[in-house]
Amino acid sequence: MGDVISGKNLIPESFPGASVDLAAQIGLLWDLIKAPLIVPLLRLAVYVCLAMTVMLFLERLYMGIVIVLVKLFWKKPEKRYNWEPIRDDLEIGNSAFPLVLIQIPMFNEKEVYKISIGAACNLSWPSDRLVIQVLDDSTDFVIKDMIEKECQRWASKGVNIKYQIRESRGGYKAGALKEGLKHDYVKDCEYVTIFDADFRPEPDFLRRAIPFLEFNPQIALVQARWRFVNSDECLLTRMQEMSLDYHFTVEQEVGSATHAFFGFNGTGGVWRIAAINEAGGWKDRTTVEDMDLAVRAGLKGWKFLYLGDLQVKSELPSTFKAFRYQQHRWSCGPANLFRKMVMEIVRNKKVTLWKKLYVIYSFFFVRKIIAHMVTFFFFCVVLPLTILVPEVDVPIWGAIYIPCVITTLNSVGTPRSIHLLFYWILFENVMSLHRTKATFIGLLDAKRSNEWVVTEKLGDALKNNKSNAKAPKKFKFNFNFGDRIHLTELGFAAFLFFTGCYDFMYGKHNYFIYIFLQTITFLIVGFGYVGTIVPSS
Repeated sequence: MGDVISGKNLIPESFPGASVDLAAQIGLLWDLIKAPLIVPLLRLAVYVCLAMTVMLFLERLYMGIVIVLVKLFWKKPEKRYNWEPIRDDLEIGNSAFPLVLIQIPMFNEKEVYKISIGAACNLSWPSDRLVIQVLDDSTDFVIKDMIEKECQRWASKGVNIKYQIRESRGGYKAGALKEGLKHDYVKDCEYVTIFDADFRPEPDFLRRAIPFLEFNPQIALVQARWRFVNSDECLLTRMQEMSLDYHFTVEQEVGSATHAFFGFNGTGGVWRIAAINEAGGWKDRTTVEDMDLAVRAGLKGWKFLYLGDLQVKSELPSTFKAFRYQQHRWSCGPANLFRKMVMEIVRNKKVTLWKKLYVIYSFFFVRKIIAHMVTFFFFCVVLPLTILVPEVDVPIWGAIYIPCVITTLNSVGTPRSIHLLFYWILFENVMSLHRTKATFIGLLDAKRSNEWVVTEKLGDALKNNKSNAKAPKKFKFNFNFGDRIHLTELGFAAFLFFTGCYDFMYGKHNYFIYIFLQTITFLIVGFGYVGTIVPSS
């Protein structure tokens, strides 16, 4: 098999314009560099990928064991921490309830602004002990006016709601949250709850979350679980639900149970304002201001609590463009934060060595860096290249067995989507291309490391379009080449198709079955047939 590749295999004589001399020259060049250069480099790449695969496998296995123990033997949060409902007191009135601030950051949220404002205003909490703050950074003056009028409408009903704007969007979301805490009416607030514009908390949200903070002074953050109102909208939202359900069901639960530490999800959580101030407040040095604050607060010794049964409805991005921008931010930001904070974590003296190792190795290195890179390099680059260089062999345990176990462990979060598991793997491999690129941008602190694009929310726009579908309305088809055609994905599809064909003709491992399926997935994404396509009216 080592002599299979030659110039004649790479450029057959039957190709139009290909000559025997050209094929022979390419074959000679390949033979000259293959043994001394290509084979050692590819073998090294295989070893590195196998090492990363084992690291990811051990991390997933560890979390799987912990989550089983937590579900079987761990006490519920109400038993582990002091908790009792806060009730009205006839003597002191509503003063038994702490003053709570609700912050709702917005940016041109035309489709969903009423949902989050309405849900916040309907929270079951004494009105004189609640301040709702709408932080509007919208640049569209029409939308700005709509949001302000909605706030005025609720204010006329007696709700203590404040509409706040800034002169500039400096710091983006972090800047808006930071600016919101500076107002005089916030000084007496003990806790702040953050809801993004598409989040809809249940009325009892504060009554279930606040007691954990009120009766446990060591707790800085209570994080709720996200649920998704549009998870069945399309295949793209189902894929996202599978990934995020694992994050909440396993990663957040394990962090909360073992180290009382995890990454704040940026919304659907309640913070102790004193903890925010002690940690240094909101910072805009990365695109993950939520994780930045959580790490700094954790290094100060504060504890976090994740409540899996406290759930908040939200919306998943259903267009591929919005999803891609979101994944860039979620992959680039943690890598950039790791670069900026790793030495600060190492030098910290307020937390144990075990917790520092957990934050650096498990939380950052394996989950935020290794997980993206090994998926892309191993399954989209290195494994296909070994087909062309049969002298380099990938052990079956690394190519098949361990990845299958990792995938099975990842599926526990969404049992209802188990039948989509294989396609989820293929789609995640495609997305690992973007995540790996974003991770390198973050690690190198490159130009796009602080790029912030707000995730587009469609709200009920699609439902309205569907309900009006029978109306005699003409839709204007705007074909945006940049949004629909993705050349990088198409390039990888061509590369994988070539290696798949070569494996079919000359290979010994039958990888072509997987490679052709992965090629189809790259083509689907490359031609933009992923997610919801919103017509222009």
